[in-house]
Amino acid sequence: MDELIDRWRNAARAAGATDPAAVERGGARLLAGWREPHRHYHTVSHLRAVLDVVDTYAGSARRPDLVRLSAWCHDAVYDPRAGGDANERASAELGGDLLAAAGLPADAVTGVRRLVLLTAGHAVGPDDPDGALLCDADLAILAAVPADYDRYAAAVRREYAHVADPDFRAGRAAVLTGLLALPALYRLPEPRTRWESRARANLTRELATLR
Repeated sequence: MDELIDRWRNAARAAGATDPAAVERGGARLLAGWREPHRHYHTVSHLRAVLDVVDTYAGSARRPDLVRLSAWCHDAVYDPRAGGDANERASAELGGDLLAAAGLPADAVTGVRRLVLLTAGHAVGPDDPDGALLCDADLAILAAVPADYDRYAAAVRREYAHVADPDFRAGRAAVLTGLLALPALYRLPEPRTRWESRARANLTRELATLR
């Protein structure tokens, strides 16, 4: 985990953090959330995968370090029993509080909160490269090879083990339908070229099994 914490420290410092001790506390608090035992997909592995995509396409962002910090914060709170966008709102609030305590400028804290909230619906405006990068990174798993996608879908089902199968099928189908309704799953040119068709094929295939 030292490598991950180094990535957090570096992003926080680059974004203007002034309190190293608070940066350390914030990173530890976030990692504790990502390690919660009820998580099966929204784990440290997902965090690392999102950060890797952000690093790969960082040149497309206006403020890549804010996108990195948003990646850390975007599933900081993850309660499968919460409804609507409650997790995203709670994650934005927690992340903002931790970053404010670390001394980030107010505009940077506001920027991170805004980006985290975008992950509720992954709808990004046309002139928002930072939002595009975070959302593309968050949805990268949808373009995995079918076997890896199926493992992802099974992990999500385990996170919702408390939900009866008919209710889960209906809820999951609504999520997939919403994603398929987006004009584009990926906004950045290279991810769109590489991932869009495979992601839509995966989503369509899972949707068919749910129905």
